[in-house]
Amino acid sequence: MIKLRGMTWSHPRGYDPMLACSKIWQDKTGVAITWEKRSLQDFETFPVEELAAAYDLIVIDHPHVGQIMRENCLLPLDDAAYTDEIAAIAAGTVGRSYPSYNWQGRQWAFPIDAATQVQAYRPNRLSAPVADLAEFVTLAAKGKAILPMRPPHSLMTFITLAAHLGTPCSIEGPDFIGKAAGEAVLDWMARIVAAMDVRCYGMDPIAVLDLMSQPDSPYDVSPFVYGYVNYSFAGFRPARIAFADMPVIDSRMPNGSALGGTGIAVSARTQAPEEAKAFARWIAGGPVQAGIYAASNGQPGHSDAWVSDAVNGAALDFYRNTRATLEGAYVRPRHDGYMAFQSEASEMISDGLRTGERHTVLVEKLNRRFARSFEG
Repeated sequence: MIKLRGMTWSHPRGYDPMLACSKIWQDKTGVAITWEKRSLQDFETFPVEELAAAYDLIVIDHPHVGQIMRENCLLPLDDAAYTDEIAAIAAGTVGRSYPSYNWQGRQWAFPIDAATQVQAYRPNRLSAPVADLAEFVTLAAKGKAILPMRPPHSLMTFITLAAHLGTPCSIEGPDFIGKAAGEAVLDWMARIVAAMDVRCYGMDPIAVLDLMSQPDSPYDVSPFVYGYVNYSFAGFRPARIAFADMPVIDSRMPNGSALGGTGIAVSARTQAPEEAKAFARWIAGGPVQAGIYAASNGQPGHSDAWVSDAVNGAALDFYRNTRATLEGAYVRPRHDGYMAFQSEASEMISDGLRTGERHTVLVEKLNRRFARSFEG
């Protein structure tokens, strides 16, 4: 029996569907796959090269692709022998999930999970999602809104607002964002967090959603949080969370949200490359994504699931109600050097907002650090 090892991230959304799909795959092919998991923080920052030394299959985030190519630690998945199968995966992508894993002409992962920053709210307290971001400032001042500000999520909100305001952050440099545009983004962020519980600086999306889903939670809504379909399921947490398109500024379209989600990749060191790549193609395909993957706490990346009545019906229409935001999402920089910038820039933003640093100084610091991220 061929045995493969996989690494994913520690949340039912990241772990449960991999176990369920791998069981079916073993029954189907005889190839056994065991999965281990790491924290969300590790998922967002841990070097893929080290994981590729120990695992055959790795669930990754798309901003790693530039670094991955330099390290030569993953196998490209765009095999000519499977053109039709791969084209079907690409055609089924939601938003820019599929091309986000393409770098310098090669495909380094297939999307299996699609996500972006959207709005989360308690439907038993609010009759509808909040449409305008200005309303969140008032709700935050009343202690009713919470925003995850633990790095890298402070930077993700900065990126979302920049693109939404029509001044997207650069992916090529040398500056990350223009001075006036950056200050405008920080002005909005400062307004949102000004009266917010300082504990938000230690919260990631999971912490925010776990807190919001408690019966006695003071929080009714979060304006920018990566969607987690699990919290919409009956019984997953004491109170259900509904998700909706991101709030907008001055009646804009819900565009600019910082794209998230995950892709499945294959280690260059695997001893069973064909078997590993076959599993990657299978689990990323429409039938699996809309079937066992979605039914096992997964948040699919394929449009077959996003349009499914059954998949939406179990999740308070999570997919239909957030798709416009995902279709208009912004793809972060992916060059080799970006991941270190992401980590440091997030800390700069969180620290700057917490201490009241002048916005013009903070923008200058972000731009200097971004320029250095291209120096190799």
